[in-house]
Amino acid sequence: MKRIIVVASGGLDSTVLLHHVVATGAAVRSISINYGQRHSRELEFARLNSRRLGVVHQHVDLACLRDVLTGSSQTDDRIPVPEGHYEEKSMKATVVPNRNMILLSVAIGAAVAHQYDEVAYAAHSGDHAIYPDCREEFVIALNAAAQLCDWHPVQIDRPFIHLTKADIVRRGAELEVPFASTYSCYKGQPVHCGVCGTCVERREAFYIAGVPDPTAYLDSTPIQNLLGKKKTAKS
Repeated sequence: MKRIIVVASGGLDSTVLLHHVVATGAAVRSISINYGQRHSRELEFARLNSRRLGVVHQHVDLACLRDVLTGSSQTDDRIPVPEGHYEEKSMKATVVPNRNMILLSVAIGAAVAHQYDEVAYAAHSGDHAIYPDCREEFVIALNAAAQLCDWHPVQIDRPFIHLTKADIVRRGAELEVPFASTYSCYKGQPVHCGVCGTCVERREAFYIAGVPDPTAYLDSTPIQNLLGKKKTAKS
């Protein structure tokens, strides 16, 4: 039986991943990390979904990194959260310096400590366009390091790397994931704003997947209006 640690943020992708990995019959732990993100509200949902699935969950508090990882709208209050689609250049403001290296390094350490075989995270086919630490070259290099950092080698797995966000929503529907118990908004408000990059991407994914979106949004402008016909025709 595989022993897998899932990096769980509490967002839509990682919550579907958590359900997906549990469904494989693997022994699963989850880990979530507070790195000082504006939207730390998401971590409540990582804990909630882990508990629902009977998965041991560990919360790591590295909120002090907020003072180090400046220059991003997610860790620096001086920078506003951009609105619109992730394909827009403005979304680069949401990039947190070296985030995946930090999150995966902590998870790899936990895997070594508990003698787990793999660390899984929910990178998907659309991530690399904005996030440099989702590129194939980055993962290959970090995976090689994970084989060398201890006598117990750990493999990094990305089960969703060939899936679109809409595909992930479809998989979540198959697994009966409680989508309402996930959190995506980069503004970190109690209710999803509906217009930041993650909210737009979330809404678009449900729309393309043809799956009802149970999320409440402050801005309820139809997603078709926000994206235009050409954008929503993608799959």
